Amino acid sequence: MALLSRKRTILAKTEATYGVDPTPTGSANAILVRNLSITPLSAEMVSRDLVRPYLGASEQLIASKYVGCEFEVEMAGSGTAGTAPAYGPLLMACGFAEADGVSDVTYTPVSASFGSATIYYNVDGVLHKITGARGNVEMMINTSQIPVFKFTFTGLYNAPSDAAAPTVTYTPFQTPLAANSSNTTGFSLFSYSAAMESLSLNMGNAVTYRTLIGAEDVLMTDRQVTGSVVFEAPTIATKDFFSIALASSLGALDITHGTVSGNKVQITSSRVDISNPTYSDSNGIQMLNVPLTLVPSTAGNDEISIVVK
Repeated sequence: MALLSRKRTILAKTEATYGVDPTPTGSANAILVRNLSITPLSAEMVSRDLVRPYLGASEQLIASKYVGCEFEVEMAGSGTAGTAPAYGPLLMACGFAEADGVSDVTYTPVSASFGSATIYYNVDGVLHKITGARGNVEMMINTSQIPVFKFTFTGLYNAPSDAAAPTVTYTPFQTPLAANSSNTTGFSLFSYSAAMESLSLNMGNAVTYRTLIGAEDVLMTDRQVTGSVVFEAPTIATKDFFSIALASSLGALDITHGTVSGNKVQITSSRVDISNPTYSDSNGIQMLNVPLTLVPSTAGNDEISIVVK
């Protein structure tokens, strides 16, 4: 029987102990995704390289194996201010800590005690379990498109099995809004409120699968948060981003997507470094393309925050 590509599900749940399956369920842990792809087996091979009195290849033996998975989640709230979004476990598996407030939930980066998740990928009755998953996330906001979190995960291999697709509940996922001047507000860079075309931020997590005798895990070894923003170019008198780039000054970035309480996502940083602004054309309008690097303070773990409210 043919497996239908449209009939796929993703479940994800935070692991209490690294690599130990917490058994996510369709009713509590379903993730509504798009642009889903999986590499169900990435094997590192070693050749026997045998010397024999005839020609031919030697057997390739599996030295290690892991799984890759990537998908996008629409950028939206949980429906209730102060309630964590259903994609929260994914952010925590990408090096964030979750702090619940009265009217919001804040995600900030960490440099130790990294979270991990178990991900169930089911394609029309074939189940792939990915344990010990850690990864990277990109945030993309483009005019007239749905803003998304793009997740890329690496996890431990588990033998696939035949299992009925779960019955999933997607009610925690709110209907998203397209990015425009009504739905996406408060954008500012270095205290300048610009007419923005696009913003992308990449956590730049260095995620490494490692296997030793007696140990197998996925490690997060570094983080370099970078990005870029494109907006209508101002006059120099209005805002001189070229001087700012030359001075290596740090400034603030702020943007909020969403219009009502319970369905807003705010991304902020107070320590943005810009470099090499360039021009581009958009429908005859001169745009400024600004590369971004988000730098932590001496206290650390404060170069970016994601507030769901």
